[in-house]
Amino acid sequence: MLSVPTYVAPSRIAGMGLFAARSLCAGTRIWEFTDGVDWRMTPAEVCAFPEPYQGRLRHYLYREPCGIYILCGDNAKFMNHDLEPNCTDTDDRFTVTVRDVDAGEELTCNYFEFDEDSKQRGTI
Repeated sequence: MLSVPTYVAPSRIAGMGLFAARSLCAGTRIWEFTDGVDWRMTPAEVCAFPEPYQGRLRHYLYREPCGIYILCGDNAKFMNHDLEPNCTDTDDRFTVTVRDVDAGEELTCNYFEFDEDSKQRGTI
């Protein structure tokens, strides 16, 4: 669940993106996996969704090394990929800023750091 004020708006990277509503200092924790808000799903649970819902859902999922899929239950799912992101995952539970982020700046992460599907494909 996001722990800082953010908003969703059109992105120069892709589609919609997640933006900081206020300035953030380097090292600010912006997201934490929160049961009841964020979802963990097995591959079988994901495959149980009929199309077109499964395809739409997969757009927002990432897969952990153990094979479990994560769906952020809030607007964190709108974070776009960047090879030089302003956020990083410190472990499987937290996302923090790696540098100071200005209000109105898009929050980005490197999908290759945490999404096994992106790593295997070599693309996002």
